[in-house]
Amino acid sequence: MKVFLVAVPLFDPMMAVAAYRMCDRSAENPLDARSDFRGMREVMLSPGLDLVQMIGLEAFAGDKPLFVDVNGLQLLSGMPTRVDINLDQMVCVLPSKTPVAEDVSEKCAELHDKGYHFAMDGYPGEGTDNPLLQYLDYIILDCKDPQFSIQLKTMNREMRRMRIIISNVPDMDAFHMLSSRNSALFTGDFFKQPITEGLRDLSPLKINALQLLKRVSEEDFELSEITRIIARDPALTLSLLRFINSGAVGLSRQVDSIENAVAILGQLEVRRWATVAISVSLAEDRPTEITRVSMIRAKFAENLAPAFDLFDVRYSLFLTGLFSLLDIIVQKPMSEAISDLAVDDIVKDALVEKKGTLYKVMELIDAYEHADWDRASIIMIRNNTNINVVSAAFIDALVWYNKLLVAINREANSAEPEPAEEEA
Repeated sequence: MKVFLVAVPLFDPMMAVAAYRMCDRSAENPLDARSDFRGMREVMLSPGLDLVQMIGLEAFAGDKPLFVDVNGLQLLSGMPTRVDINLDQMVCVLPSKTPVAEDVSEKCAELHDKGYHFAMDGYPGEGTDNPLLQYLDYIILDCKDPQFSIQLKTMNREMRRMRIIISNVPDMDAFHMLSSRNSALFTGDFFKQPITEGLRDLSPLKINALQLLKRVSEEDFELSEITRIIARDPALTLSLLRFINSGAVGLSRQVDSIENAVAILGQLEVRRWATVAISVSLAEDRPTEITRVSMIRAKFAENLAPAFDLFDVRYSLFLTGLFSLLDIIVQKPMSEAISDLAVDDIVKDALVEKKGTLYKVMELIDAYEHADWDRASIIMIRNNTNINVVSAAFIDALVWYNKLLVAINREANSAEPEPAEEEA
């Protein structure tokens, strides 16, 4: 599918993900070369919504709402009604310059009455006199806009009913200053800012978990070494024994030792279990989105290996993506965080020095995550790859992570104690 797309998180003031916003663009024209001469057919396309319809909303937003851009022509054509999505999980985002015409207003009223939710991307062109305001649930304000403060004051005074989304929040200082607005949502790179000063020592259990994940990500690993690493962590031991004795494995007898469990499972199943178990625990004291981004980056990078002629080091690419937010997870500068792990030099070069054979893949992933489609296009042209391969690699990573979540939830539910029987 020739389309760039990514879902970016929207956070509440407590740093919990409240929703996602789909950012997409057709890749038919590299660098959007004919953006001023797009035909009616191209204007009417919504690649993001088409993909949501194909693979499901869960891969993009889980059980959270998904904000999707809808222009005036798409609105009038009834495009939102042609997508099979729970109305509580879909928010139609209108451009701030949506024509204030009678037919547009009537269509908004019709969809609003049916239960559709609306947002406007930017301060409304007609200000507080815009008739579309009565149908809006959200307004998205760019904190980098020179008029941001004035717009915010106007909303506080005259548009209190609508929930504000503040975009492009640059860092944690700005987030802390703005997050006093208890009802607002926030988007930007503030939640994954690199750490430049060491704040604390890395937990021994986190070092152990990262070492385990590194080992099982290698193409061939010694099961005896894996057994020793697991034995150092009671939580990993419990998780492993719970997994092998669950119905998913289908054994007829109970296994009560790490050695037997690892031997029975073998390399493939140990790798699958470890990825799931550690993805739950590794960043438990950081925003959950950190775990999500790290895991999707890992699989995305691995999927891109053939396109960059790096198939032989695909496991190193997986690790590079997985450890790309390690400084945030362990609250240390990347150079110090990586030194706690025995990673290959090519991984270290990509993450610390921002150079080397793996860095070009991470460079593309960074552009893709930021919806910087022009920069992504230039990197793809430079490395002789195309959007079909890249978008397929990203979608596969989303689906893979969603399957991990299902497995994680299944494991968590199986660990819950059964309710005590009531006394007669």
